[in-house]
Order: sequence, then C-alpha cells, then structure tokens
Amino acid sequence: MMKPTVQLIFGCLAAALLAVPGARGAAKPLQIYVLAGQSNMQGHAKVSTFEHIGMDPATRPMLAEMQGPDGTPKVCDRVWICSLGSADTERTGKLTAGFGAAQNGPKIGPEFTFGLYLEKYTDAPILLIKTAWGGKSLNTDFRPPSAGPYVFNETQLAAFQKQGKDPAAMRAAKAKETGVNYHLMVDYVKSVLGDLKRVVPGYDPAQGYELAGFVWFQGWNDMVDSGTYPHRDQPGGYDAYGETLAHFIRDVRKDLNAPKLPFVIGVLGIGGPTADYGPDQARYQGMHQHFRDAMAAPAKLPEFQGNVVAVRTEKYWDHELTGAKAKETEIKQRAKKLAAEGKMTKEEAEAKLNSLLAEGLTPRERLVMEKGISNLEFHYLGSAKILGGIGKGLAEAMAELKQIKK
Repeated sequence: MMKPTVQLIFGCLAAALLAVPGARGAAKPLQIYVLAGQSNMQGHAKVSTFEHIGMDPATRPMLAEMQGPDGTPKVCDRVWICSLGSADTERTGKLTAGFGAAQNGPKIGPEFTFGLYLEKYTDAPILLIKTAWGGKSLNTDFRPPSAGPYVFNETQLAAFQKQGKDPAAMRAAKAKETGVNYHLMVDYVKSVLGDLKRVVPGYDPAQGYELAGFVWFQGWNDMVDSGTYPHRDQPGGYDAYGETLAHFIRDVRKDLNAPKLPFVIGVLGIGGPTADYGPDQARYQGMHQHFRDAMAAPAKLPEFQGNVVAVRTEKYWDHELTGAKAKETEIKQRAKKLAAEGKMTKEEAEAKLNSLLAEGLTPRERLVMEKGISNLEFHYLGSAKILGGIGKGLAEAMAELKQIKK
C-alpha cells in the first residue's frame, strides 16, 4: 500500500511545483527587447571574421559562446529574432549568425552576442525586435514627435539662397522625411506585439510578455552632418543631438506604453578612444569627442537615473587591426609614389607594392587583417570581434539595469 501513496505524494508535489511562477517547467513571460539604429545596428561583420576573435586570449571565451562544438555559429534555444530593415524583406527565426546586413553576408550586428549573453543571464524566453536602416539620422529620419519639426538654421538658409533653392520647397521636402523611420519602428514593434505567435511559434498568450528593454545604436549620419550641426567642432556643437535623443526616449516609452522601459545607448566609438588618436586622426578628435558626449548626455538627466545607461563602444575597438591597416596604407602610398617617380609599368608597380608589403608587414599583421577585417572603418571594420564585444557590452549594461543575475 506504500508505493501508491508515495507516488501520489510525489505527483502532488510535482503539480504544486509547476504551479509556482518561475519554477522549472512553468512558462515565464516572454522578454522582449527592441534594437534600433542605422547601419551599425544592422551589422556589417562577416561571419568569416569569427576566427579573428579566437586569436586574442582576451576575447577567445566570447568566441566559445558564439560557436558550437563543431565551429559553426550557435543557434539559440530560447532567443528568437524578427528583423526589419537589414534585408529587403523581414527576417524571423531563432537567433543565430546571419541577422546582420543582408548584402554580401552572412553577417552579424550587435544583436547576436546581445541575445547570446542575455540568454545566459535569464532562463526566460527572449524575443529581439530589430529595426535598422542604413544611412538614417536622428535629426530627421528617426526624429521623435515631441522634438517638433526640423528647423533649418541660418547657415542652411543662407546656403539655399546661394544655391538658388526655394526655402519653402526645402522645408516641405524635409517635413515629408521627418520622423519616417521613427514611425516605421514603432508601427513594426506594435505589429509584432499584436501577433507574437507569428514570430515565436511556441508562444502561449497565457504566459504573457514583458517589454523588457530598448537599445539604440546609431550616430554616424548625425556626426558628419555639418548642416544640422554647424558648430560641431566646438564644445556643445552637438547638444541638439542629445536633446533630441532625450525626446526619443520619452516618446518611445509613451508610444509603446512602457513608462520606465530600460534604455541602453550604444555611444558611437569608431576609431577607439579619442585620447588614442594618432596624427592622422587629430583633426577629428574634438568633433568625435563632442558627439560622443552628446550621445551619452541623456543618461545623466535626473529623470533617467536608474533606467537609462550609455555604453561607450570605443572600448571594444581593436587597435591591432587599425595599426596594421594604417601601416598597410602608408606602404601603399609609398609604393604609389615610387611607381609614379620611376614611371613603372602596371606589372612593375604591382611587384614593387608586393615587395614592400612583404618587407613592411609582419606575418601577424597580415594575418589579423586577412581574418579580422571585412568592411570599412565606419562599419567598425566589419569586425566580429568588435561588434561581438559591443553586443556583449550592451547585454551586460541591460542586465545591470534590469538587475538580472549574471
């Protein structure tokens, strides 16, 4: 008679355990994170650059998280993604490599390691909603409603007059462009939230969901916009960006009905810390620093304390890559000059270049460039080591905001 009684007791205990929220077997609310920005949020790091991550002992553990035992990119068990803007059509599925920019892929952006590390920090299911379009600004394309209309400054109006352009026509054209991507982003997020089972096949409405966080990673088009920011080389020259970003945070929270939505700002960090800039970058040093400070400024506002944080992505820059690349560029310039002075044929010039490269670059420098670079500098060199580090850093910042145990 004992055996059935024991079975009954254990059966009741198991049923009780499953009924406890958060207990093993209980369906936890789906954690949803929105990722938004322009081309660097899309991500231009080719999967072929993964090998470079393992060439540095400091980042080798990250590579182990990104790959399976067979060396192929890991496919997450509990993280799904839906993405708009990084390809011609929407892409959905379990998170893995290949959700970066579609052209010449497969590529990753920060979404890959962001999702991988969040999966480590929580046992809840996760959905990433990614909206990213290349070449878009905050001042116009992502301009939030509460920032008001884009207003041309006196410098721009004077330029229109000089160019013979009609200011009224220019204002009308700008008004048509203003906020387009902001609204595309919000509308897409709302559409996904309205039919979660479409992108997370096993989702049960009974388990519910939490809009858990927002990551903003953008900036290039604003940083190089001398029209919108005519005093960008001076302290405070980019203040308008920080003010608009604060409006963006408020409006996102309002439009998504999430008043305290944790918000992580990925501060543009191409080139690494400005204090480390060499002579060839010196003319950009002040401008880049002013812009980064403006990007990070909203995190210091009293209203955002404890729910907005800025991550300086400059700390994930790879100086070995840029050092080797700069050395290669100098050698190529020298070879070109020698070829012109010596009136070399195309074949002779090519032979001279190859000879100088062989003499001037170490085997390690040639290898890191071959394995680690797949795009241009403004796309973080298309380096999975850099963008992987950024995604990991953004996840760590989000986990701290949400007080998720790591």
